[in-house]
Amino acid sequence: MVTRADIGVIGGSGFYSLLDDAEEVEVTTPYGPPSDPITIGRIGSRTVAFVPRHGRDHRFPPHRIPYRANLWALRSLGVRQVLAPSAVGSLRAEYGPGTLVIPDQLVDRTTSRAHTYYDEGGAVHVPFADPYCATGRSLACATASAEGWDVVDGGTLVVIEGPRFSSRAESRWFSGNGWTIVGMTGYPEAALARELALCYTTLALVTDHDAGVDVGEGVTQEEVLAFFAANSERMRTLVASVTAALPTDRPCHCPNTLDGIKLPFPLP
Repeated sequence: MVTRADIGVIGGSGFYSLLDDAEEVEVTTPYGPPSDPITIGRIGSRTVAFVPRHGRDHRFPPHRIPYRANLWALRSLGVRQVLAPSAVGSLRAEYGPGTLVIPDQLVDRTTSRAHTYYDEGGAVHVPFADPYCATGRSLACATASAEGWDVVDGGTLVVIEGPRFSSRAESRWFSGNGWTIVGMTGYPEAALARELALCYTTLALVTDHDAGVDVGEGVTQEEVLAFFAANSERMRTLVASVTAALPTDRPCHCPNTLDGIKLPFPLP
């Protein structure tokens, strides 16, 4: 059984499997078990660890996902680069369903989630000005464009607490601030990845227009899951292609995130 991986993939709503002929690995963490056993397999020459963010049966709502366990488990298996496909709503009329947004910024509007590993033993302040890996973003945009996706390079993802969708007033407020897409799971995932010095790249598939966008009529869970499921094979292909394109040497700043910071405990 393969018990090490180069790259991690965290699948979002409607994206519950990735690897064929994969091995399941049970991983224990100080933060409890991950959403599901990790599956490890190969995509080309790369070894990949996959975990469905909500669990394979979608049992974890956004505010109950074991985010800390998921990222810790991936790092403990050797993962240093993470791809995170997710379903999002569009806050812009021009970005309709099927648009792929590779955000470069994030706004946190969550309220109740455990969002750091460093809540005791000494203060640890990690830089988060640019929440996503620059190298991962660049390669994801280029790869998706080459595969014919309607790609938006950059934009702001606002993460809401959920599990409910936004009211029209909230959606109009988000849009009025110039934000691009809205989702429920991008935080604390991105911040926890940064605290572990991981490269983290979000692949955000627009499934609907949010409630405050003039062309939208609101959204239902059924519609989101159905749209993402209908595009899951295309997303699997994209994830495989980006995985193959990721460098092995990590030329970005992500590996140096924790340089000069005294950690209260060793990382896996």
